[in-house]
Amino acid sequence: MRSARVGAARLKARNQVTRIGRTNEGPLRATARNEILCGDCVASMERLAQESVDLVFADPPYNLQLANRLHRPDQSLVDAVDNDWDKFANFAAYDAFTRDWLAQARRVMKPSATIFVIGSYHNIFRVGAIMQDLGFWILNDIVWRKNNPMPNFRGRRFTNAHETMIWAARDQSAKNYTFNYEALKAANEDCQMRSDWLLPICGGTERLKDGAGRKTHPTQKPEALLARVILAASSPGDLVLDPFFGTGTTGAVAKRLGRDWLGIERDGDYRAAARARIAAIEPLPNETIATAPSKRTEPRIAFASLVEAGLIAPGATLVDARRRHRAVVRADGALSLSGFVGSIHKTGALAQGLPACNGWTFWHYEEKGALAPIDDLRAEARERLKVAAE
Repeated sequence: MRSARVGAARLKARNQVTRIGRTNEGPLRATARNEILCGDCVASMERLAQESVDLVFADPPYNLQLANRLHRPDQSLVDAVDNDWDKFANFAAYDAFTRDWLAQARRVMKPSATIFVIGSYHNIFRVGAIMQDLGFWILNDIVWRKNNPMPNFRGRRFTNAHETMIWAARDQSAKNYTFNYEALKAANEDCQMRSDWLLPICGGTERLKDGAGRKTHPTQKPEALLARVILAASSPGDLVLDPFFGTGTTGAVAKRLGRDWLGIERDGDYRAAARARIAAIEPLPNETIATAPSKRTEPRIAFASLVEAGLIAPGATLVDARRRHRAVVRADGALSLSGFVGSIHKTGALAQGLPACNGWTFWHYEEKGALAPIDDLRAEARERLKVAAE
């Protein structure tokens, strides 16, 4: 995934790639979708329409600075990343490259778009500082914990068992970016999805190999990682851009999940592998990928509306789930608790001695001997509104 531009030491070759990209690709494309663009990532993004992308996933060169070959204790050679595309003359050259591609990625992002950039300790701190300098607004750093990392063979450092992703909005003013909170929470046993993700590295049948059994790409990312990124921060039909496309993990996962994709890759072998891989993908049925409804987008319902609609009567008693606290429903939609009159939230907080409370889930009503949260009545009220609208 990390093949794009080489370092300043290979400036001549880089400029040749750029010229080829500009000459062969033509003018800006406002609707380029489900394609792999051939060429330099910066030159290719320069030709894309401004504010045309919904999500960016970037796996840039890490600048690993490997000076010597690495051997295991049995003297076998470690299959490390020593490709030319990961080599830069110095940190200044790497920073200039990073600034260039990030600036173009930010230009093509919609105001509501977000970007994920993955890296290791070799580069992610430099990337993060440059992102902030360019105006990106960092939302989270996410740790990908590998449950099967490569050991440290020299025994001189901790085992490097994680990589870091920076998730950022285009700027500080972005408030309506996509984050499928409810879906992620439901998939995580009704607990908020954390910022540390335990996932295996790419292996088995998912790992692409050539005819000789060698890895097609040295840094192929697991599809599970891309699936979580795409499900978290995009909706079906959105356009996902990957400027360092490699063997097409982003495109394969995006297609399966009903998103459009756009990749940029200058290596012909990687492009061929990606095309074959993506062509074999079958999109999932629409009902399995539809965005889960968000409570934030549902119409606001006041508790007083439930009283007015006759869903709960004045004088009814509400209790908490353990029946330790009791409050009486007033005709104006407030609750009375031991002489205090307030909203469902303030009375719930007072009952528990807390500064705040979600009264919709704290207070329960009794029906046929069973307790149910008043949030169920709010759902019924919303359903009535939908029926009336139809």
